[in-house]
Amino acid sequence: MPKQRSTKQRSTKERSNGAAKPQRRDPAATRNKLLTAARREFAKNGLAGARVDEIAERAGVNKQLVYHYFGDKDALYLAVLEWVYEEIRTQERKLNLEGLPPERAIKKLIESSFDHLALHPDFIVLLNDENRNGARHVRASPRIEDMHSPLVSMVSKILKEGVRAGTFRRGINPVHLYISIAGLSYFFFSNTPTLSAIFGKDLSSVAAKRARRKHVVDLVMQALRP
Repeated sequence: MPKQRSTKQRSTKERSNGAAKPQRRDPAATRNKLLTAARREFAKNGLAGARVDEIAERAGVNKQLVYHYFGDKDALYLAVLEWVYEEIRTQERKLNLEGLPPERAIKKLIESSFDHLALHPDFIVLLNDENRNGARHVRASPRIEDMHSPLVSMVSKILKEGVRAGTFRRGINPVHLYISIAGLSYFFFSNTPTLSAIFGKDLSSVAAKRARRKHVVDLVMQALRP
C-alpha cells in the first residue's frame, strides 16, 4: 500500500506541474524553424546534397513534419527560394523609391542591391545552385514571377521621370538596367575568392567592398546620363 500511495502522489504532482499535459504545436513556428534550417542546409550542400534528416535535426523537429508542411524536399527548396527572393523585394519596397528624385532613386536601388548581397551571402549560393538546376523551381513559382512585375514597373516609372527631368537618356530598358545593377554586384560577391587570388588583393575587405560599391554606383549613373 505505501508503494501505491507513492505512485499516486507522484502522478498527482506531475499533473499539478503540467508534466503530463501534451504540448500544443505551433504550426507557424514549426514551419519557420524548418525553413531556417533548410536555408542553411541548402546553402551549405545544395539541393542535391541536402538531407531531410539533417534539416529536421537542425530544426529540432520530427522528420515527418517536413513532409507534413512542405510535401517533399523539392517543395521545401522552392519555399526557401521564395523566401530569399521576398527578402530582397521587401527591402526594395521599403526604400520608397517612387517618392524620390530619379537620380536619387536609382542610386538607392544600386546601393540596396549591393548591400543586400553583402549581408546575405547565402542568397548568392542558393541562386547559383538553382541556376545549375536550370531554374526549374523558379520557373514553377508564380509567386516569384509576381514579385518581379512591380519591380520592373517601378524602375520603368523612375526612368521615364528621369527622361522628363533631363537627367536620364532615352531608350533604357528597365529589365536590362536591373540585370546590370544586380550583375555588377552579384559577380563581385560570387567570385570574390577567385578574383582576390587572380589580382592579389583581398577583395573581401571592408575597404575593397566600399570601393566596389562606389564604382558600381558611378558606372551605372554615368551610363544613364544623356
